[in-house]
Amino acid sequence: MNIDQKIQLLKPHAKLLSGNLMGIEKEGLRVSRKGGLSQAPHPSALGCALTHPNITTDFSESLLELVTPPLPTAQSVLNFLKDTQHYLYCRLPKDQSFWPASMPCVIRGKTYIPIAQYGSSNRGKMKTVYRQGLANRYGSVMQVIAGIHFNYSFADKFIQKYCELSEKDQNKDEAYMAMTRNVVRYGWIVPYLFGASPAVCKSFLKGYHQHSLVEFNDSTLYEPYATSLRMGDIGYQNLREDEAGVKANYNSLSHYVHSLKLGMTTPCSDYEKFEVKVNSEYQQLNANTLQIENEYYASVRPKPLLEPGRKPLDSLSDKGIAYIELRSLDINPALSMGIDEQQIHFLEVFLLFCLLKDSPAISTREQFEIDNNDQLVAHEGRRPDLLLKHQTKEISIAKLGAQISADLASCATLFGASYVQEVGAIVKRFDDPELTPSAQVLSKMKEQGQGFFDHINTYAKQYRQDFLSNEVNQMHFDYLDEQARASCKQQREIEDSDTMSFDQYLAQYFNQV
Repeated sequence: MNIDQKIQLLKPHAKLLSGNLMGIEKEGLRVSRKGGLSQAPHPSALGCALTHPNITTDFSESLLELVTPPLPTAQSVLNFLKDTQHYLYCRLPKDQSFWPASMPCVIRGKTYIPIAQYGSSNRGKMKTVYRQGLANRYGSVMQVIAGIHFNYSFADKFIQKYCELSEKDQNKDEAYMAMTRNVVRYGWIVPYLFGASPAVCKSFLKGYHQHSLVEFNDSTLYEPYATSLRMGDIGYQNLREDEAGVKANYNSLSHYVHSLKLGMTTPCSDYEKFEVKVNSEYQQLNANTLQIENEYYASVRPKPLLEPGRKPLDSLSDKGIAYIELRSLDINPALSMGIDEQQIHFLEVFLLFCLLKDSPAISTREQFEIDNNDQLVAHEGRRPDLLLKHQTKEISIAKLGAQISADLASCATLFGASYVQEVGAIVKRFDDPELTPSAQVLSKMKEQGQGFFDHINTYAKQYRQDFLSNEVNQMHFDYLDEQARASCKQQREIEDSDTMSFDQYLAQYFNQV
């Protein structure tokens, strides 16, 4: 059954798509007026990062993460994000701003990247030690690249109906894994259409000898046809994955869980050099290829509903897939929130396309093609003569994009006419690469005679001014004030309830069945 036949069968049930849920996790650096990473700790006015549901930190104290709850529409998600970002600007000290791009501001070496702190509890220490391990393994600089994660789940009734109508006898988890394989297979579309990081401050690559970037001006490096350097080989990734044998296997849920558990239990000689402890201070959680499953870089992850105290992979095995996390989105500096409604609607259609498109197992050969396509698009995606591999054959990116666009247009009909129009507007970027955000970034930098830092810093100052002049949504501000208070109370309770040493805590965590 082809994708158009599936769409015809699903049309009577299209209303079930209104039960889909989505959420956004947006990262961003706190920066000082001088342009460097803020050295100040996570602001107390924002609550405690360990337990706050909406405002937390990622790798660094300076790397904020804004989290929306799962909501039913793009507009509701964006409203929540907008109000949370407004709150952030109002609560940040006057000498700080929120960096509106994926690639970082001026970096002055790894000693100026403070690792995130989560308090004295065993749970908090584990989060900090994990990050210390990342710093030792990959370097701190790579960890302050920011992005947007898009979380999405189809309504249970829609997935159930899709499984009933499918030729294959499959359940919800199998449908989600098939969709995830197609996100991997066609994932290059996301950085091509939405990548916004074709350039970087020279300070980011100081001491990084192997790269293909050229000089834009005396402060900036770039690649003329790049779409997303964040997703390229200078971005954060498990550089050793090929020789270490860590590669997530998406061919079934059990394969996926097993492949990551293998990485978490396989000792790595390179990481044993750091030792786990130095002078009784932990330098990493363990010396395995992956400390925990989150260390495996992936553009997409099947996710469970988290259960306190349990490893996510165990919850995934027992409870199944609750939603899909798409992790390949750059922050678009030309948008005040880094993403807009049109883009979210496109992502909904893209994920539906990935669900409905036939999705055979990914062979080793195809995985090699996928990896190669991803790197080509990240670094050279807008090159007019670029060829990708699809089903063992070479094809121009424009021609392959046109083929996929036809299926996307069909899928959009299940969401309604407005989605069809929005998808149609975005896929024009396949015909004209100058319409892509990455091309727009470079065009404006050239037009304004600005390097990367000055260009992004102009946006940073403008957004700060704009948000601070907006009318406050008092109900949302009151909610976040209460969450700030509650998060610190909860963190104290967690710290007070600890009854074992950190050594015992880690042993219990990693030994749980």
